[in-house]
Amino acid sequence: MNPSHDWKPKKPASLAGYLEAMSRPVFSTGISWRVVDAKWDGIREVFEGFDPERVAAMDPADVDRLVQDPRIIRNRKKIEATIDNAATMLALDREHDGFEKYLSSWGSFEKTVAALRRDFRFLGESGAYFFLWGVAQPVPSHEEWSETHARRAS
Repeated sequence: MNPSHDWKPKKPASLAGYLEAMSRPVFSTGISWRVVDAKWDGIREVFEGFDPERVAAMDPADVDRLVQDPRIIRNRKKIEATIDNAATMLALDREHDGFEKYLSSWGSFEKTVAALRRDFRFLGESGAYFFLWGVAQPVPSHEEWSETHARRAS
């Protein structure tokens, strides 16, 4: 899994930036990054700029509407995960007095990945790595991570 050439690590200026960065690997699971890139503007639009309050307020009728929208990847589980992840992110942001504090509270990359996988839907090891990389959190080099990840998978 490789992020597109124009997706560069950047510390988000807002919680919406964290939700957008998390949603990329969620939508990319099992799909080419090129497909995700091609649909990203539509995904950003239907999720209202990834405003976590607005996304968390989406209801089953919104999900039904979104699975019919050709501008996005119409996977019900990924759409529902994005909505649930927005609510979780809001709660953790409040609990830790900032989402970045939540991310840095674990003390190691491995513990942070475990926490992300536990707390958020549709975010596996690869997705957690690329999310942390994308929001400019400390991560091992991709080569080092890939080697470790390949060893665990075998």
